[in-house]
Amino acid sequence: METEAAGNNLYFTFGVIADIQYADIRNGLNYSRTRERYYRNSLRLLRNAIKEWNEEPVAPNFILQLGDIIDGCNSQIKASEEALQTVLNEFTNCLSPVHHVWGNHEFYNFDRKQLLKSVLNSKHLEGDIVSSNVPSISIKTEINPDDSEAFYGYHFSPFPKFRFIITDAYDLSILGRGKSSKKHNESVQILKSYNKNENPNSPEGLAGLNIRFLGFNGGFSQEQLEWLNAVLDFSDQNQEKVTVVGHLPIHPGSTDPVCVAWNFNEMLSMLQAHSSVVCFIAGHDHDGGYYLDDCGIHHLTFEGVIETSPESQAFGTVHVYEDRMILEGRGRIPRRVLWYRER
Repeated sequence: METEAAGNNLYFTFGVIADIQYADIRNGLNYSRTRERYYRNSLRLLRNAIKEWNEEPVAPNFILQLGDIIDGCNSQIKASEEALQTVLNEFTNCLSPVHHVWGNHEFYNFDRKQLLKSVLNSKHLEGDIVSSNVPSISIKTEINPDDSEAFYGYHFSPFPKFRFIITDAYDLSILGRGKSSKKHNESVQILKSYNKNENPNSPEGLAGLNIRFLGFNGGFSQEQLEWLNAVLDFSDQNQEKVTVVGHLPIHPGSTDPVCVAWNFNEMLSMLQAHSSVVCFIAGHDHDGGYYLDDCGIHHLTFEGVIETSPESQAFGTVHVYEDRMILEGRGRIPRRVLWYRER
């Protein structure tokens, strides 16, 4: 039974919310015109989530906002800055620090240079805690000086022997970069080699997992994978438990294949090679999903606020213990117990 687990002392908690996609417009339909999107109501659901987090007996150590904080339609009506500020005003009421992930809708509204200078760049929250269990050393995280738009991600340790790594799933993407940049051109070639459609968001002619090669997806550059590998090497040696976070899911079992990262297989192989990795958390697929892979890594895809009806809710709080994490979901988010894999 759960109460008989080896570790019943609660270490810390954190909140998670995905795909708010706020816009001050009437409800609409999703891309495939199968689900309603509640653009204005998403702000109310966020407000309610923050209120519940603030009132929890144990305040969350931090919140993960998994990307797509405002909808791309804001760019079309020239309301990107206003919409973003409206959502950020709600987050100012949150008693916990917020780690922001970048999704495709961030890039519909802003380019990478704008995001790097914005509040959505939460890299200032990076760093180790200083304790007897976690050495206060810096992990090598150099970024290519020739790439002025590079981000890659960052990592932090909220509790001894636990680390969270925020990744950039649109490091390779046709979105957000200057069209003359090397990575933009590389991304165009990757996409065109699989998707011959004039509209890069059209899946016509794509079959199986190749349906992921769409313009609203992206991938991880070799430089980012090398950076991530160095962080995970440290975590392996330090016997940490690592949760990796990104907007795009990286396991086809945890999502619709239309939402998987372009080079998910490279990222997945790397994570499975490191004993420290226990979980990968993503958004993007508004229906959510879950998969426990053969190496014991939990792949958790959060349901999106934007397609959550006004009568429901879509956020969760994760309770972290020595041997497991327990997701207490609200509304569309189911409760899950995530046991760590054996080393």
